Amino acid sequence: MAAPSGAAICEDFAEFQELLRVMRTIDDRIVHELNTTIPTASFVGKVDPGQTCKELYESLMDAHTKRERIIKDCISQTSAVVKTLKEEREKAHEDATLLKQLRKEQTKLKLMQSELNVEEVVNDRSWKVFNERCRIHYKPPKSQ
Repeated sequence: MAAPSGAAICEDFAEFQELLRVMRTIDDRIVHELNTTIPTASFVGKVDPGQTCKELYESLMDAHTKRERIIKDCISQTSAVVKTLKEEREKAHEDATLLKQLRKEQTKLKLMQSELNVEEVVNDRSWKVFNERCRIHYKPPKSQ
């Protein structure tokens, strides 16, 4: 899926989560993907498991990189909004609307930061499954 960029995704946390959910489809379906594409010993001549594992590796790397970039970009954008609101709050101590907006943005920032932890768990699970099934067919570059 082509990931939308820009502040629009970051402004609405529900939309941000939905985008990540859709982008995590490859990780959610990795077991099925491996079961249907990596042959058992009796079917080994019909499919090239090395090429299949290489393609899956590249897809996983691409998906993980895109999601991490989106999460970090949104954290950065939301942090900037929080910083601006804090500066405005220093000037207008009595503005309840400003305080409410600041707290809302701080909560959203914490939720986005927690998505980095979720992302780490999702990625670890995918790499574990990938390595279990593909380690004899494909050796990824050492950068992982």
